[in-house]
Amino acid sequence: MTRLFSGTPWDRPPTCERCGELVAACHCPPPPPPRPSGDPSRQTVRIRREKRQKGKLVTVVSGLSASQTDLPELLAKLKSSLGTGGTLDEDTLVIQGELVERVSAALSKLGYKVKPQGG
Repeated sequence: MTRLFSGTPWDRPPTCERCGELVAACHCPPPPPPRPSGDPSRQTVRIRREKRQKGKLVTVVSGLSASQTDLPELLAKLKSSLGTGGTLDEDTLVIQGELVERVSAALSKLGYKVKPQGG
């Protein structure tokens, strides 16, 4: 009995590109995800205060390039250093509370050029 894909690449079990073993038997570590390698000093970050629903104040960080900056990692660093919550909204970071000065200082310490805006 011949199979439909006998002798074609779809008939062969998949193998690892690095070691050549079957994928099921491969012990290679997964490749690390590509990390953005942008220079923070080449980006100008804009920070402003906004009033949200029910009068809540938030600090909005914009002007970051998603292709040059690992935004989730930067948000985690800011939330950890400021001791507050926040979220990532497309290319902007939204930090809970009116923390323009503290966010500005934290980003300056990381090497970003900071430009506060009114708000």
